[in-house]
Amino acid sequence: MPETGNGLDRRTPPAPDRLRPTRRRVLAAGAGATALLGLAGRARADSAPPAPPAAPHGTHWTHGTHGAPGPAPADLAPYASYWFPDSLPAGTPGPGIVWRSLREWSPEADPDLAYNTATVPLAERFTPVPANRLARAGQARIASLVSFAPTAANPSQGSPTADHYAFAHWAYIDELVFWGGSAGEGIVLAPNAPVIDAAHRNGVRVMGNVFLPPVAYGGDLRWTRDLVQRDALGRFPIADQLVLVARTYGFDGWFVNAETDGGDSALATRMREFLRALRAAGEPHGLRITWYDAMNTTGRVGWQGALNALNQEFFEDRGGRVADTVFLDFRWTPGTLASSGALADRLGRSRHELWAAVDTEARGWESAVDWDAIVPRGRDHVVSVGFYRPEWTRNHLTDRSPGAFHRADDRFWTGSSLDPSRPAPEDRWRAPATAVADRSTVTALPFACSFNTGHGLRWYDAGAVVGDTPWNHLGLQDRLPGRRWVVDTDGERPTVALDFADAWRGGSSLLVSGSATAPVTVGLHTTRLPLTRASVLELVHATGPGTAPVGVEIGVATREPSTAGEPVPYTWLRGRSTDATRGWRTTRAPLALLAGRTAYALAVRLTVRGKGPVGWRLGAVAVHDGPRSPRPAPVTAPAVDASDRSGNRARLRLSWRPAAAPGGRPRHYEVSRLLPDGDRRFLGGTCGTALYLDGVVRAGGEPTAVFEVRAVDELYRASVPVRTALPWEP
Repeated sequence: MPETGNGLDRRTPPAPDRLRPTRRRVLAAGAGATALLGLAGRARADSAPPAPPAAPHGTHWTHGTHGAPGPAPADLAPYASYWFPDSLPAGTPGPGIVWRSLREWSPEADPDLAYNTATVPLAERFTPVPANRLARAGQARIASLVSFAPTAANPSQGSPTADHYAFAHWAYIDELVFWGGSAGEGIVLAPNAPVIDAAHRNGVRVMGNVFLPPVAYGGDLRWTRDLVQRDALGRFPIADQLVLVARTYGFDGWFVNAETDGGDSALATRMREFLRALRAAGEPHGLRITWYDAMNTTGRVGWQGALNALNQEFFEDRGGRVADTVFLDFRWTPGTLASSGALADRLGRSRHELWAAVDTEARGWESAVDWDAIVPRGRDHVVSVGFYRPEWTRNHLTDRSPGAFHRADDRFWTGSSLDPSRPAPEDRWRAPATAVADRSTVTALPFACSFNTGHGLRWYDAGAVVGDTPWNHLGLQDRLPGRRWVVDTDGERPTVALDFADAWRGGSSLLVSGSATAPVTVGLHTTRLPLTRASVLELVHATGPGTAPVGVEIGVATREPSTAGEPVPYTWLRGRSTDATRGWRTTRAPLALLAGRTAYALAVRLTVRGKGPVGWRLGAVAVHDGPRSPRPAPVTAPAVDASDRSGNRARLRLSWRPAAAPGGRPRHYEVSRLLPDGDRRFLGGTCGTALYLDGVVRAGGEPTAVFEVRAVDELYRASVPVRTALPWEP
């Protein structure tokens, strides 16, 4: 694949003096780990903790009652996982890099397992009638190859910055590949838990990455041979390990990219047999394989830009399915895509299991793409779309604030009109919202959204700032509206955007601002919510200072439009508002009159009552059956498992056990610091049961730092806090 961000293309090797084994790092996506559904890392509780490594002078290691599943980590900070298949490079790794053999890995010996474990199951999706009249269901799909961070030192659970690719347009993609790897770091990457949890909440599969780099970028054919080696019984041990990693960390399969040249037909045959073994071992667990168009049946690397006789056996051979999908290299043409789709048809496979690579790393929506060769307007889609490095929407910005990023990301996925129902006809960029149907997972009560994007400048709770530092953690992201933003008005169209200057909960809210000379309808979520006589819909909203007062109506659609692009037929409800809390007001509308029906979509309608601009914020929306059930059960046995203290600062690992309670697992957990004056400060959250905290500072002369852990449910109700503490030195 091209390294266009650095003026290089791997298909044309650079001059010899530029052949650096770590050159790939610029392109790399962090490793990442996630997963063991149901194991949550607490298996270590039954084993005594091993002796910790020697600490630097002035620091202290401590271990709580829960111990660790193997040797204590050399660094308390947990990072996403990456490996070589078996043998390691010659020499020594660079700073911050750890070389590991996948063949030697086991969950029991992984000290970071609890921090890299994803816990959100893959949600089922449905496809509503599209908002765009040209968007199609059941045809082209979208895969996205994303580098979230460098391969080495990619934090397992987010980091203290809002400058992050907090992707939120999950409605338009089917598969996300955790892209990265380099010959100097590692070439097998497991996605980290926040990415998996956010994707799964939205019904999107996440793939780990096996990257066998070109020789020009440090690739070594022995790593290909390591990958496909057989043991004495004829089995493929690395295939078994890849399945174990995916099942343990909780992701959905592997993207296999064999670009190291120099092989022969025997090696190609072994690779195909390896893929078959990987598929056989993973299929009972729902794992999938995507093959990248590089190695062909000769064993040499020869990018085809097509599915043809040289590579079809990695997709489908005489024995049947080998890979679930194939990512076709960038050198495709309209003719090769047409012939690829025809060949897939003849093989009895869907042509939409072929991803046509679209390189957006260097130019984003300015990229020159022959869209009619992939997703033509006037006929059936030819194949599917494979975006390479769409995180350009963040990387190209000078202002990388969260608001600037989401404005750019909305344009990439929705188009320059920023309204999927009203695309700009002159836009050369064929945004996904104008070609493929969106999907949603909002199918059950209770449902709530506080418009939290998974990063922010502060953390808010009930409209109050309880954490004053920037942060990112995709696992805390809400299920956001998939269509951003469908706006209907007979007057001037105000701006609708995710905003980070204020929030009800999390780090952001939905802001409607500017001129509104007629009532404005803003579409929110597409849903399949069964309504009962007890069902209610609630909004938490606020009007900004110096802006006009706004009348608010709540829209619920109990049927869909008959065809794509038609307006959604809402039933409008006024609701009753409560007194404001910190400027935020709750409007509650009973849905008893709609009992027995299904809510297909939610919306708000705003009517300005006075002069001046509109500045209205939506902090949260919820649909539930009242009266509300009790808040979630508290966690048990919180503990500081390990700490590193230096003077009045500490780093530490916390863990806890979820309470066995009816109602299923919590949505996530939140950890706060209880200060000596009684104030609470939000420190972080996670969907798992362990959290790493960095930079805990002693408050005055307090004898201990006190931490509180809360379970949070789908309506963002928190359990009673349970405390643990870290003693400071006298």
